[in-house]
Amino acid sequence: MSDAAPTEGTPQVVGHDDVSQEHLAEVATTDAALELPPEQSGFGEGVVGEVLLSIENLSKSFGSVQANRDISLDVRRGEIVALLGENGAGKSTLVNQIFGLITPDTGTVSIKGDATPIKDPKDAIARGIGMVHQHFQLVPVMTVAENMMLGHEQTRGAGVLDLEAARRMVRELSAKHGLAVDPDSEVEDLPVGTQQRVEILKALSRRVDLLILDEPTAVLTPQETDELLGVMRELANSGTSIVFITHKLREVLAVADRVYVLRQGAVVGEVATKDTDAKGLATMMVGREVVLSIDKTAATPGETVLEIEDLHVRDDRALGAVNGFSLTVRAGEIVGVAGVEGNGQRELVEALAGMRKVVSGRMTLGSLDLTRANPHQTHHAGVGHVPEDREKHGLVGSYSIADNLVLNEFDQPPYAKSGVRQFDAVREHAETVREEFDIRSSGVFQTAESLSGGNKQKVVVAREMSFKPKLLMAAQPTRGVDVGSIEFIHRRIVEARDEGAAVLLVSAELDEILSLSDRIAVVHGGRVVAEMDVADADRTEIGRLMAGDH
Repeated sequence: MSDAAPTEGTPQVVGHDDVSQEHLAEVATTDAALELPPEQSGFGEGVVGEVLLSIENLSKSFGSVQANRDISLDVRRGEIVALLGENGAGKSTLVNQIFGLITPDTGTVSIKGDATPIKDPKDAIARGIGMVHQHFQLVPVMTVAENMMLGHEQTRGAGVLDLEAARRMVRELSAKHGLAVDPDSEVEDLPVGTQQRVEILKALSRRVDLLILDEPTAVLTPQETDELLGVMRELANSGTSIVFITHKLREVLAVADRVYVLRQGAVVGEVATKDTDAKGLATMMVGREVVLSIDKTAATPGETVLEIEDLHVRDDRALGAVNGFSLTVRAGEIVGVAGVEGNGQRELVEALAGMRKVVSGRMTLGSLDLTRANPHQTHHAGVGHVPEDREKHGLVGSYSIADNLVLNEFDQPPYAKSGVRQFDAVREHAETVREEFDIRSSGVFQTAESLSGGNKQKVVVAREMSFKPKLLMAAQPTRGVDVGSIEFIHRRIVEARDEGAAVLLVSAELDEILSLSDRIAVVHGGRVVAEMDVADADRTEIGRLMAGDH
């Protein structure tokens, strides 16, 4: 632990210097406040009251993995408390214990002073706890009203379901909380933002004192996110307490009263949002000051490198995912693809990388036709591919760093000669790249699976960038890595552009798109619905287009 006094503006936090570098992929893009309507700006109109939830020394293990370690925290009535931490930090395990889905090994969860163990979700609901899960728990083929009454069905006459009572309940709750929903709409026909409203209304229909929201904005447009944060404020002002899991610091700073940071299952910091900012939270997480936005010069685009014409690609269910996608990317520019996840971005990138069959349309890299190319041919044509899932598509976990760095070139000189592996060349290349890309490990023969998330991503980025590709495709390049690694990866992407590469950036984070891109293509329904220079980009307009309003 450092004995140095905290600098002015740095929050006082528990265990500040004990936090290592493995956190939030979304942090490093901006520390700007959310752009909310004036009537939604500023929290604190309500009165924070007595302690509603108290957790003391809570621990939970799954085999040899300790998911939670001696967690203690509290939430007061009318307070919004955010839980921050990387994937695997133990946030969802913690809230699942509060909601009775998981039984703690040790420790207590007290609701309004009652420490009686919560047996199951039914017991949690009876004690005033509601939860909206990260993955919606709705029945798609049923209407909103039918979903609302599941679990507490009302009947009339000879056991006939009272659907009119359910419809009335939906209308009343919608009006009370400003969450407009048609009770007779089938859930599968609703956009994800409206489905999120249904989930919240369903939880509120149980008259909750404590509402748990697990990654509630992950699949929402910026406008839908702003609306949800406004609803959260209204609920808190009316006395409902909220525990809010997120990766997005901008949202935390806009809506939360306090923040608990989790790391490897333990609470490593706690701070009031009024006493900090994005830089302060980032510093708390990694123990050093982090650059949250990348400085870059204006792009000087050259010749067209990638041209996509009327592309059609199916998803894993053989349904249309990419539906007439057309786009060009030139040398020396970064084109960002902005859209709500699930609008064909993954299938587009996999088609470009030769990993997914094209139904129709054309993809060319200069004069080369990539439409029917396989991954090996695509790579040797000059395409670098940073996949969105590094574990599944980016690395061989049991292989060394050195071997992973030459996965695409293992049979080519200088790493192989006449079919014989040239181990010295592989090692020398790995040592050079390891230093250049700051891959932190015990050596180049350490296995990839033993690295931290940020260093795994650096291995993938290093491999795909070190051969100087003509086209660099970066799909979710900073997902699940610490802020220090984000800063580094962003800088390398800009450097690739400046060295003449064409860069196609696909990210679920609009802030990352706005920070890095020179030009933005907004996608909805598997096709480009608008293109704009980043200088002309408007967050509200992009959000509207992402939602399909075009």
